[in-house]
Amino acid sequence: HFGGLKGLTIAWIGDGNNVLQSFMTSAAKLGMHLRIATPRGFEPDLRITKTAEQNSKEYGTKLLLTTDPLEAADSANVLVTDTWISMGQEEEKKERLKAFQGYQITMQTAKSAASNWTFLHCLPRKPEEVDDEVFYSPQSLVFQEAENRKWTI
Repeated sequence: HFGGLKGLTIAWIGDGNNVLQSFMTSAAKLGMHLRIATPRGFEPDLRITKTAEQNSKEYGTKLLLTTDPLEAADSANVLVTDTWISMGQEEEKKERLKAFQGYQITMQTAKSAASNWTFLHCLPRKPEEVDDEVFYSPQSLVFQEAENRKWTI
């Protein structure tokens, strides 16, 4: 979509889950800056964070960890989120939904992103994670992303 990955800024807004941790271990190696916003208590694994920090230094990229979704979205080319309630976490649903209030990706979130921003979500998506306006917008690449996943499966 962008013609290359080097120099792109990815903003992850949501849970510090396995999908984020995959971004964290690969982004710097691909020349991408990574800006992460998670609620307190839902941060990525500390070992993965230390690896991401080392990779960022080694490859000359920037890594930001914050609790502020708008700070993470600032100047981002790609806004990304994933499910807030993964398999096996169903009993935590109420607690998680409360903790993630304010983390829904909306057009307000995108206002601080780069003018060429896009949106990704590996699906299935819940409305509390991203509103319909962003999910169905021309900036949303979720269906192309889903097709790409299909071919890797």
